[in-house]
Amino acid sequence: MMDLRNTRTTILNTGTPAEKREEIRTYFHRTYSIDEQLYDTLAADETFYIRAEPLRHPLIFYLGHTAAFYINKLVIAKIIEQRINPRFESMFAVGVDEMSWDDLNEAHYDWPRVQEVKDYRKQVRDLVDGVIRRLPLTLPINWNNPFWAILMGIEHQRIHLETSSVIIRRVPIEQVRQLPLWDICPEAGKAPANELLPVTGGLIELGKTKEHPLYGWDNEFGRHEFQVRDFSASKYLVSNQEYLPFVLDEGYEQTEFWTEEGWSWVNYTKARHPLFWIDSADGFQFRTMARIIPMPWDWPVEVNYLEAKAFCHWLGRRTAKNLRLPTEDEWYRLRDLHQIPDQPYWDKAPGNINLEYWASSCPVTRFRFGEFFDVIGNVWQWTETPITGFAGFEIHPYYDDFSTPTFDTRHNLIKGGSWISTGNEATRDSRYAFRRHFFQHAGFRYVESAQPVILPEVMYETDTAVSQYCEFHWGPTYFDVPNFPARCVELCLSYMQDRPHKRALDLGCAVGRAAFELARHFDSVTALDFSARFIRLGIQMQEKGCIHYELPEEGELISFHEKRLADFGLAGVKDCIEFFQGDAANLKARFGEYDLILAANLIDRLYDPKKFLSNIHERLNPGGLLVIVSPYTWLEEFTKKPNWLGGIRKSGEPFTTLEGLQEHLSAHFKMLGHPREIEFVLRETKRKFQHSISQMTVWERVKSS
Repeated sequence: MMDLRNTRTTILNTGTPAEKREEIRTYFHRTYSIDEQLYDTLAADETFYIRAEPLRHPLIFYLGHTAAFYINKLVIAKIIEQRINPRFESMFAVGVDEMSWDDLNEAHYDWPRVQEVKDYRKQVRDLVDGVIRRLPLTLPINWNNPFWAILMGIEHQRIHLETSSVIIRRVPIEQVRQLPLWDICPEAGKAPANELLPVTGGLIELGKTKEHPLYGWDNEFGRHEFQVRDFSASKYLVSNQEYLPFVLDEGYEQTEFWTEEGWSWVNYTKARHPLFWIDSADGFQFRTMARIIPMPWDWPVEVNYLEAKAFCHWLGRRTAKNLRLPTEDEWYRLRDLHQIPDQPYWDKAPGNINLEYWASSCPVTRFRFGEFFDVIGNVWQWTETPITGFAGFEIHPYYDDFSTPTFDTRHNLIKGGSWISTGNEATRDSRYAFRRHFFQHAGFRYVESAQPVILPEVMYETDTAVSQYCEFHWGPTYFDVPNFPARCVELCLSYMQDRPHKRALDLGCAVGRAAFELARHFDSVTALDFSARFIRLGIQMQEKGCIHYELPEEGELISFHEKRLADFGLAGVKDCIEFFQGDAANLKARFGEYDLILAANLIDRLYDPKKFLSNIHERLNPGGLLVIVSPYTWLEEFTKKPNWLGGIRKSGEPFTTLEGLQEHLSAHFKMLGHPREIEFVLRETKRKFQHSISQMTVWERVKSS
C-alpha cells in the first residue's frame, strides 16, 4: 500500500537500459494501480455517472480517459498501429479542460457501463506493459526518444489522479466511502497568527533544456530570467481560521474586494464561503475527499484564484498594506532560497506532498522551511501569473494541445503542489495552470511587494490576418520567392547609394520586418501602421525579442510558431526603431525630415491615396527617396472608386496606377530608373498560397521643389 503512495518520477539519464526499462515498467504499474484504487472510493457504479463538477464530465469519462490516452499517443508516436477500441479511444479522447463557469454544457453522452470500461483498462494495461518490455531503449531518454510517449502517458495519468480526487470531493458524501489507502490527517487545532516575513530578492532562472534528467511537459522547456526585488511573504499559508473573518465580514457580498471577473462569478454562483466548507447548524464543517469532519481551523483554506485575490484586497484594506498573491517568479525565489531538493532525489518528502503522508491537507504549522511553512506541499498556491511559454517554447508533436490552449491569459499558474501531487507535479519545474474560477486542492499565501506585476499577452497570436503577416514577414520563403520585406529594403538601399542614411520611415509597417531591416543601415527608423493589431507584434518583437503565432494547417488543425529577433541577426538594432499607430493620409507634423520613405503594399489600401501623394514630399528631405511598392489591387472596401489612382478608364482609355503615380508625384519628384517587379507569397494554409507581384517605383524628391 505505501509503495503505491510513495513513488518518484523516473530519472532519465542514469543506469543501464535494462534497469531503466524495469524502473519505467514498475512506475507504470504503480501509477495504473493507484489510479484504479482512487475510484474504489466510489460507493457504486451509479456514482460514476453523477456530474459532481458541473464544468467537467462525470467520472466515467476519466476512468476511460487515462487509458485511452496511452493508445492515442502510442498511435501518434507510431509505436503501435492497431487500436484496441476505436469507439472508446474517440469518446474518451477529449473534453477534459474545464469550461467557463457560466457556460454549462448539458450535452448527453451515451456512456458505456463501468465494467466495460474496466475491461478496456485491463486490455490497455496489458498492451502498454508489452510495449515497455519490447520497445528498443537507449539512454538518455529525451523528448525525441520513443519512450517519451510512455512517460507522457504515465505522467498524464498522475495528473488525473489529482484532478479526479477533486471531482470525487464534490460527489455527494453518501456516494463515497473512506478507505484505508486514503486516510486523512488526524491533526487539527487552532491556527497561529500569520505574519509577513522578508524575502531577499535575486535573479530567477527557469526553464529546462532538452538534456534535463526528468520528464517535463512542453511549457517547462525554454529559458526565462527575471530579477525579483526584495519582498515580504506570509509565514504560513492562509488557514481556514485566518480566512473566517473575511466570510463573517460578508466579504462575498461586497463588490469592492473583487475583480470584475470575480464579482461576476460571485453573482453567478451565489457563493458565500469556500466550496469545501459546509454551513451547518453547529457551525462550519469541512469536506475532505470522502468524509465530512469538524472544521480543521489550522488547515489551509482551499479557494479559487478569484476568492484568494478578494481576500488579499480585504486584508490589505484592514492592515493598510498593499497585499497580493505572489508571482511565479516570487514563488520560485522563495523556494530556491530554501534549497529544497527535487522530488526524485529526496529521502523523504519535506512537505505534505507526493502522497507520502496523508490523503488530505494538514496543519499549516506541520512542515517548516526555515522561517516559513509549506513552501511546497499541503495545497497548491495560486499566483498572479497567467501561464505562457518561455522563450524557445516548442510544442511536443505527441501532444500539441497540452499547453497552448492555456496561453490565453485566463489560466493562472499554481505552484508548490498538494498532498496528492505526484510524479512530475511534485518537481521543481512543474508548471500547471487553471482558469481563475477553477477549484483544485489549492490555497494561497500573500505577499507585499513594490514590484509591479507584469502580465503576459496572449502568447499565440490567433488573429488570422495578423498571424498570416507574421509568417509573411518572419517565416520561411516559399517556392524560392525571397522574403518580401527584406527584398524591398535590399532594393531601397541599392538606390540610396551615397545619400544620407540618418532617418527612414516605414509606412504600413505591418508587423515590422522591413523596419528592423532598415535599422541595420539607418540611424533611426520610424515604423507606422494604421492597425494597432499589427503594430503590437512589432513592438513585442522589439521589447521581448520574439513573437508567437498560430497558423491554420488544414481544417481545424493548427501549428504553432516562434520567431526570435536574434535568429535574424537583428537584436542589436531594435533600439533604433520607434513604432507608432497612425494614418498615412493624415500624418502628424512630427513625422518628417526623412531620407527614405518606404510604402510597401500600402497605396491601394489607403482611403485617400491622392491626399497621401499630395503631401508626402513634405516628409522627405530634398534628394530623399520615396519608394512605393504595390500590386495595385484596388478594392472599394478599402478605397472608394473616385479615389483610385489607376486601374480605371479616363476619357474612355485605360489609365494605369503607374500613370496615376506620375500624375500626382511629378510636381515634387522624379522617378529613378524603370519600375521593378517584386514577387511575394502569402501562406493561407499548408497547401494554399497567394502568389502575387507588386511593382516598385522609386521617386527622388527634387531639390527645387
